[in-house]
Amino acid sequence: LKTTGCGLPAGPLGLIGLTEGLSYIAVVCCIAWSLFTKATTGSGLPAGKYGLLGAAEGLSFLAVVAGLVVLGFQINDYGFIPEAVPVEGGRCSA
Repeated sequence: LKTTGCGLPAGPLGLIGLTEGLSYIAVVCCIAWSLFTKATTGSGLPAGKYGLLGAAEGLSFLAVVAGLVVLGFQINDYGFIPEAVPVEGGRCSA
């Protein structure tokens, strides 16, 4: 996004774009689950086996912060936010 102004290309059969979209959904779900747990129990998610759930929670929050930084660069450098779904003739369509 920083170098092209657009997200990943769709790739063969749209698999690369699908993977990108699913990763966004996974991060949002982890953040929502963590915030819900914090609101209802007063603490975040449990560490889980080998600390993986806690690590995923921390990395999800880090990804959101990094995403906001990239969003700021995107608006500053290109002046627009790319479409979530590429449209024919859009800025990020091939």
